[in-house]
Amino acid sequence: MADASMMARIKDGDGFIAALDQSGGSTPGALKAYGVPESAYHSEEEMFALIHEMRVRIITAPAFTGARLVGAILFERTMDGEAEGQKVPAYLWQQRQIVPFLKVDQGLAAEADGVRLMKPIAGLDALLDRAVGLGVFGTKMRSVVNLPSASGIAAIVDQQFEIGAQISAKGLVPILEPEVLITSPDKAGAEALLRDAIAARLDALPADAPVMLKLTIPETPDFYKPLIDHPKVVKVVALSGGYSRAEACAKLAHNHGMIASFSRALINDLRHDQSDAAFDATLAAAIEEIYQASTVKA
Repeated sequence: MADASMMARIKDGDGFIAALDQSGGSTPGALKAYGVPESAYHSEEEMFALIHEMRVRIITAPAFTGARLVGAILFERTMDGEAEGQKVPAYLWQQRQIVPFLKVDQGLAAEADGVRLMKPIAGLDALLDRAVGLGVFGTKMRSVVNLPSASGIAAIVDQQFEIGAQISAKGLVPILEPEVLITSPDKAGAEALLRDAIAARLDALPADAPVMLKLTIPETPDFYKPLIDHPKVVKVVALSGGYSRAEACAKLAHNHGMIASFSRALINDLRHDQSDAAFDATLAAAIEEIYQASTVKA
């Protein structure tokens, strides 16, 4: 059973969810954007140490608190790491009142039938047990929709809900993330198929196994309102999907009940060589902009 106070924080708290879950494949790009070139590290361990330093700098910054954030999604190594002498999930919840989530997927298969399913998740049960032991509330897993293929989208949704059931059985709340690419040649058509497929699976869910949804900001404002209002959905959050922060926030502000779960749009202006004052001010401005788009609707 999910922690009741964390559940209340996610369900009813004001704020958004930070996505700090870049994994091995995306870490070099994240570090480069932060101002750390590949020449600055010479092994995977050094690379992950540098990205952990960046994440700790973010989550210990003055603005990174429950006043504006309700949750944070972590990469496995971040979950296992420490911030100010505490395991990161404990630090987030006990010191910042921010609910910890864990990214569990291990990448995407090649595109087939207009979509990219998740690769098999090796060792998922053991990972989930570790997450429970560290006080994590929920998980996140991403797959991708490119084309409005009814059969492809059905396969995506089936996979997300099937693995979601495995996660729910551990007492964790899964965030299901079937991302519709903003470059899709028919994004609205894909969204229509996706919404209907998700709604059908939600109706069949047990009452004691709620889910969250992480979706691309839709072409039509409030298009996902039926999913937001569904009794088996804890919260629907939006990914930035390659939009700039300004564009993502402008679009999100027209979607009532949908909050942000941004990654690049949150951290894009942060740099390794910024002074602490400049870093903290830059992060605070980004947090405030995303918070407003999540809580003050057009």
